[in-house]
Amino acid sequence: MSYEVDGGIVADMTTATVSRTSTPAPEARRRTVGWRPRFAFLSLIWGFSFLLIKVGTEAYAPFQVTFGRLLFGTLVLAAAIAVKRERLPRGARTWGHLTVAALLLNALPFSLFAYAELTIPSTLAGICNATSPLWGMALSLVALSEDRPTRVRVAGLGLGFLGVLTVLGAWQGFAGLDAKGTAMALLASLSYPIGWIYVRRTLAGTSDSNLSLTGAQLLLATAQLAFVTPLFTTLPTSFPVLPLLAVVALGALGTGVAMLVQYGIVAEVGPTTAQMVTYFIPVIATAAGVALLGESLAWSTPVGAAIVLAGAALSQVKPRT
Repeated sequence: MSYEVDGGIVADMTTATVSRTSTPAPEARRRTVGWRPRFAFLSLIWGFSFLLIKVGTEAYAPFQVTFGRLLFGTLVLAAAIAVKRERLPRGARTWGHLTVAALLLNALPFSLFAYAELTIPSTLAGICNATSPLWGMALSLVALSEDRPTRVRVAGLGLGFLGVLTVLGAWQGFAGLDAKGTAMALLASLSYPIGWIYVRRTLAGTSDSNLSLTGAQLLLATAQLAFVTPLFTTLPTSFPVLPLLAVVALGALGTGVAMLVQYGIVAEVGPTTAQMVTYFIPVIATAAGVALLGESLAWSTPVGAAIVLAGAALSQVKPRT
């Protein structure tokens, strides 16, 4: 998953692009399925992504899982671009910035999460992902001059990171915690807001559509993994069906279809409502990991996750004007 900063609001997305209008698109008004069922569907897809990563890495190397995820996600977006008859962005400058965005928002965090889940539960990875709005707000207060700190937002940041320490069991010296895997998951979550800010500074106001920019971004991320993967992995000697299906679902549903669904929700109800999906992802990821993978759940995990989400919500409160 990746995210968008739009007008100072961190919205949960599969890429970082800049929304140019708050008026719902005509096609959004003609949808037969309401935004709430689509919102629930999006929450489920992204919540289950961490389970799918865990299943995929049982048979394939993390870079292979990430490459498959990006490949199938790109194919879905390519089909959508073809159906809508849109064109890819033009200009070396735009493609150069998209290359950096592809690294920060797709190739790097997806790979870090895949490597992290070799040693940490999918539940913990999902909760670490929920820290992205916290990192994003902390960085935007420094890097974006229009984002001013308020007491409520600063309190939200402090509360959120207190929740992270609760999840990690800081009071007992982080006993039983794989430090390397957890650090990778937190770095993946930090990579997203760095990418948001980079895109906001470099691609704001572009005339290309969000779908076109995102399709190009995923294409570039796929190319990056196509170069890196053979350098660090060997071709699998077998292709177990269940992990392979997990990778296909992770890419086609968790990246490609999820992005298209998310676009429709933003167009219909705006980014402020759409970003609320952030608060459902760790809940679903935890439930899926415990129920389907048999992962253990200490009391500190749900309690800490609730504190993280409360802090993230407070950190998004905009000052009154």
